[in-house]
Amino acid sequence: MHPIIFVSLGPGEPELITVKGLKALQKADCIFCPETRMQDGQTTSRAANIMHQLNIPENSIHRFPLSMSKQREKAIKAYEHVYMEALLLYKKDKRICIVAEGDAGFYSSVHYIFEKMHANGISVMHIAGIPAFIAAGAWSGLHVASQDERLTVIPGIATTEEIEKLICEKTVVIIMKLSKCTDEVHRCLHLHPEYQYHYFENIGTPNEKYLNDIHRIETLRFPYFSLLIIRPDTL
Repeated sequence: MHPIIFVSLGPGEPELITVKGLKALQKADCIFCPETRMQDGQTTSRAANIMHQLNIPENSIHRFPLSMSKQREKAIKAYEHVYMEALLLYKKDKRICIVAEGDAGFYSSVHYIFEKMHANGISVMHIAGIPAFIAAGAWSGLHVASQDERLTVIPGIATTEEIEKLICEKTVVIIMKLSKCTDEVHRCLHLHPEYQYHYFENIGTPNEKYLNDIHRIETLRFPYFSLLIIRPDTL
């Protein structure tokens, strides 16, 4: 039987997918793709948009609703449904892909499905992708980490005290999904204007943004697809 392939799409720019990932999508009979319902009732899918630009046929894309809520019950229920559907197709020896933006094994909740399949003896494969902070560094010309510098990546539940501790240890800090810690980031900006801040949002899309002006950053309410690179001023 063909393994179920978890394909990493990269941060948003279609050409940042790997050749291996693209070939897997082109051969797939069914591609499970998350979509989100907006407050106005319409649905949106950044993953589907990436695949459309790669000329992946719509009839091979099977969308499933994925809640962006902090409460994970709805997401787990959606993943359980994908698991069952994918299992039926797997038993028919279909070529199945499950996509994720960025890298499917890096702060990606679809890894819940991967782990369950692996635990139940289903053949799975993970195709690596480019995470947003790597693409952000390349786009802005920023060398994210040099020589012997240490790098710490944390999710958007960071506190100012945690950031202070890491910076004191001369570590470059990357915070993913800033919308979860907007107030704490604003507090850090106010208390530590001496740090170097590099702010990015919607990397790899037409709406991508890069700011390194602390006064402009502290006026923002951060969207879900945002990240911040903080460097000690002495590095």
